[in-house]
Amino acid sequence: MTGRTTTSRSELARLGFAELSESLTRAADLEARFGPDVPLPVGGSAALWGGAADPDGALRMLERLLERAADELRPVLADGAATERLVRLLGASIGLGEFLHRRPAELDLLLEPVAEPWSQERYTASLTAAVDGATGEDARVRLRVRYRRHLAQIALYDVLHPAPTDAFPAVAAGLADLAGAALEAAVAVARHEVKFPADEVAATPLAVIAMGKAGARELNYVSDVDVIFVTEPTETVPTDRAVLVSTRIAIAAMHVITDLAPEPGLWEVDANLRPEGKDGALVRTLDSHVAYYERWAKAWEFQALLKARPIAGSADLGVRYAQAMAPFVWNSSTRPGFVESVQRMRERVTEHIPDAEVDRQLKLGPGGLRDVEFTVQLLQLVHGRDDESVRVRSTLEAMDALTDAGYVGRAEAARFGPDYALLRVLEHRIQLRRLQRTHLVPTDEEELRVLARSSGVASSASAVEARWRAVKLEVRGLHERLFYRPLLSAVASTEDEIVLTNDQVVDRLAGVGFVDPAGAVGHIRALTQGTSRRAAIQRNLLPVLLRWMAEGPAPDRALLAFRRLSDALGESSWFLRMLRDSSGAAHSLTTVLSESAFLSGLLERFPEAVAWLDEPEALLRPRPVEALLAEMTATTARHGNDVDGAAALLRSTRRRETLRLGMAAVLGSLDVDGLGPALSDVTEATLAGALALARRDAPEGFAFGIIAMGRFGGRELGFGSDADVLYVYRAPDLPSEVASRTAQNVVRELKRLTEDTIHPLDLDIDLRPEGKNGPVARTLESYGAYYARWSLTWEAQALLRARGAVGDQQLLRDFEHLADRTRYPERIDDHEVREVRRIKARVESERLPRGADPARHLKLGRGSLSDVEWFVQLLQLQHALETPSLRTTSTLEALDAAVAAGLVDPEDGERLGAAWRFASRTRSALVLWSGKTTDVLPVDRVQLEGVARLMEYPPGSASQLEDDYLGVTRRARQVFEREFYGA
Repeated sequence: MTGRTTTSRSELARLGFAELSESLTRAADLEARFGPDVPLPVGGSAALWGGAADPDGALRMLERLLERAADELRPVLADGAATERLVRLLGASIGLGEFLHRRPAELDLLLEPVAEPWSQERYTASLTAAVDGATGEDARVRLRVRYRRHLAQIALYDVLHPAPTDAFPAVAAGLADLAGAALEAAVAVARHEVKFPADEVAATPLAVIAMGKAGARELNYVSDVDVIFVTEPTETVPTDRAVLVSTRIAIAAMHVITDLAPEPGLWEVDANLRPEGKDGALVRTLDSHVAYYERWAKAWEFQALLKARPIAGSADLGVRYAQAMAPFVWNSSTRPGFVESVQRMRERVTEHIPDAEVDRQLKLGPGGLRDVEFTVQLLQLVHGRDDESVRVRSTLEAMDALTDAGYVGRAEAARFGPDYALLRVLEHRIQLRRLQRTHLVPTDEEELRVLARSSGVASSASAVEARWRAVKLEVRGLHERLFYRPLLSAVASTEDEIVLTNDQVVDRLAGVGFVDPAGAVGHIRALTQGTSRRAAIQRNLLPVLLRWMAEGPAPDRALLAFRRLSDALGESSWFLRMLRDSSGAAHSLTTVLSESAFLSGLLERFPEAVAWLDEPEALLRPRPVEALLAEMTATTARHGNDVDGAAALLRSTRRRETLRLGMAAVLGSLDVDGLGPALSDVTEATLAGALALARRDAPEGFAFGIIAMGRFGGRELGFGSDADVLYVYRAPDLPSEVASRTAQNVVRELKRLTEDTIHPLDLDIDLRPEGKNGPVARTLESYGAYYARWSLTWEAQALLRARGAVGDQQLLRDFEHLADRTRYPERIDDHEVREVRRIKARVESERLPRGADPARHLKLGRGSLSDVEWFVQLLQLQHALETPSLRTTSTLEALDAAVAAGLVDPEDGERLGAAWRFASRTRSALVLWSGKTTDVLPVDRVQLEGVARLMEYPPGSASQLEDDYLGVTRRARQVFEREFYGA
């Protein structure tokens, strides 16, 4: 490249230049300005420029260096090897080019042979010699310049290595050792700068413990260096004084690294992994650390200690710290809540990634470095409790140790190493480019092209992108391949090089959350042993299924239910094919089984319902009430006189449709606003079929109706809700005694035909006139007479939810018209309002179960369902006559109407609606999770966690659910007390 006349654009393009005209012009200009006094590297050398990651950028920086320091460059350019180093370094790193531009005296480093990174001791000696006892700004500049000189040497070793992935371990270790040397030198400077007597400072020990990648000796080019500071008292320095002096030394050392100075700071020293994080003391004694980890530390803090390594300061104290922490690390997998905490830590890492960055995250995104590191660390924590050979810090060394010990297959390990090294090389090259801390793969095509050339991974922008994405996909499967697949070798006699002992299998299953790992082993064995086609498919599927189960809140329950399903469906080809070919359906199945005991029980009765998961858009949606009624009608007609057989099918159909709705709710395709009407439709259809059977022998002219009340009337049923009803009949041509006896027989038969021990349907008639003392069924005229003469305010209030549901349509409409006269009065006087308030207060004090916390009761508690419903119902009693939109049996519809009519402030309406929805969701989630009807938010963390997962919270959100519920109901209660009681 000797100028315009002898170098063509095609030659430049072949060498990797992109800015062809600009680079030709720049080269010619440099020759005109500096040649022949300076031997310029602008000849047509493919080896020189073709190996540069960014030839255009290298030439630009060369021009700036010549303008700034031609004399310092002359000996470098006179040496062919040094010139190649210069071009390769400038092409790979704009940041190091800027350093050489700031500090041209350091250009002589290019004259030195390229060698492997040094040891920490050698780096420490070099940095100490550079500082040479200086303090203040002078010390900071000297330290940082020498640090960056060594950084450039490491980068040269890296970019000139023919196989960057092979060089990675030495490069990462060298970066960590250089950081350790910088901390050592910074502590030495700090000891000279703190304002304490010199003898006291010298007698005060301070150990710097490296955490994270620095502790593992696998540091990046630009990374926060995580540390913990430790001290201890001595014979001459008591505890309090040691903590004070060492804290000042630690703060001063951090300033040496980061303070503003003519030479920029190196990196952030992050001490936030210390006990109590940012709120904790910066420096503690060793005894204080031990006391904290014994009593207060969370599981993730022990995982963080896995990488802890003395890196600077008092060496003996650092060693003793590491020895004291080791038992906490290697026993952590047996602590209660270990799995939940570790999973939550992993979630916490990803949940704060901006949406726009998730797809470009090299470190934290799916298939990124964090996935690899989490997998290896989890395996270490599970097996390291009993096997000291896997107690190592580096990710690659840990993988080798796990492989050598027989916990990971060599085939998997052989794929793991190159994948991890490749991701780390990409990360290094991206950071080296501008010496900036980033983990985002660039989107700019030119930057991707430079990344491809600098990493040696590919030859073009599109190729490096494709290679990275292929590795991401492979890494996403590492957890399954490395952790779960060897489990099968131990229990299913598969042909695999890895055969874990039974104890090792138990440890591994316990490590991911199985409460009864020995029982889980039995289920796995039963599913996978043998030569049948089913066993073969299960052996391939179970590693993935076990991982998905372990990610749920109840893996033991999921595995047991899955075994029962598999036993029930046997060799059904569609079931095995669905599991094999539809990962979405298989994942949905494990979610349902793990999160819901209620649905697991129903699936045992209807195993064929698993097929719905293969077509969720079509089959996991509420069926129209017309279709349900048609099915119930056909069932009753098909069975002729076999009333009990027909009733059994009606109950079975109700269970099936409830299962359908439950699965839709668990998988997030059916919210609380859609669930209530859908469950109400199923209940109505069931009662319609049962009523057809119950009145078969009724005389002609006998009309009968079922009035839905309460949440059934409002079409707001949840899982486990009672069905509040009233029974009405009309038989003008029959003797009253015959009609009454017929009605009682129908009611009695309805109760018998709908009784279901598997999925109970409780027909509650306590809201009838005269309560438990009144007749179970009345004529329309009897209801009219009672409500006209005897009804109390609470009965008018109860009628606000009355809706004709099942039976003779004209009779149902007539009842609704009758009810309108009572529930929508012309006026309600102050006495009646006070009566409503009095009864509500009495309900709060008397109906709440003994010992129940009012803040946690979902139905009767403060700010819960009862508060919202009573508030809305009082508004309806007062205003529904003149405001027709209030005439609805739905709580939320009435609340919205009250807001629209100006009767409720919009913000108050939003708070009340939010509380009602939250309590309703939680109530149904409790039934789904436990399989039992309950109205109290549990205090048990396991139960809370299960409910939280059903409500689409991330793992580890038990406390967040609790806080959210208490917060939303507290705000609703404030509105209720102000607007209902006038408080």
